[in-house]
Amino acid sequence: MAAEFMNVKETADYLNMSVTWVYREAPKQGLSPYKFGRGRNAKVQYKLSEVKSWVLQQRLE
Repeated sequence: MAAEFMNVKETADYLNMSVTWVYREAPKQGLSPYKFGRGRNAKVQYKLSEVKSWVLQQRLE
């Protein structure tokens, strides 16, 4: 079974962008993260299906 969520590094690799871009710019561009946990140990992850859908929306005609 494929992973349903990707961490920030995996998301950055998938999008061919930097980790910094994923933290700072992706939410501004409409790619919403999920946060699991609290405080310093919280994990930010992105749902694979939502990332794929977001990528398709970025396509130029």
